Amino acid sequence: MSDKPENETRNYLPIVLALTRDLMISVVLAFVIILFLYPPVKVEGTSMMPVLEDQERIFINKFIYQFNISSVERGDVVVFYYPHDRSKSYIKRVIGIPGDVVEVVEGQVLVNGVKIEEPYVPAEYRDQMSYPATKVEFAQYYTMGDHRSSSNDSRSWGLVPRDNIYGKAVFVYWPLQKLGLLH
Repeated sequence: MSDKPENETRNYLPIVLALTRDLMISVVLAFVIILFLYPPVKVEGTSMMPVLEDQERIFINKFIYQFNISSVERGDVVVFYYPHDRSKSYIKRVIGIPGDVVEVVEGQVLVNGVKIEEPYVPAEYRDQMSYPATKVEFAQYYTMGDHRSSSNDSRSWGLVPRDNIYGKAVFVYWPLQKLGLLH
């Protein structure tokens, strides 16, 4: 009778050790993934409304642009260092890619002389401003916020160098009601 509890303890020890090992591996993998591949970012400001709102939390994909797995494409929502102060990060939508000519005429965006469709910009977030045609040079990008009347973007400070772009917004995780992939 005295041997029974000792045998039961010995039977559970390999299971407890295996679970502890698996938990530690999971924690390390999660840390590496979050730190290096998909770091969390807090949205500050209203310039990307309604797609992203102030104080939302998102994951960005740093891997995709870091190793040129994918090029930065028109329509991508990117996170980048502000061109005039690399201590600040911005999140905006790519409107013009290298070789494009971007112009804004009374709030309508033209790329290479053609008005682009922007279903992500509701009418109430548009402005009626005009900006001269800008040629997007090699390794540069023209970015704009979706809340056009409330965005500090390429219309104000110019193009974003490719080296400043460090991530693509991919997933909203907070608040929970907006949980999901960004399109």
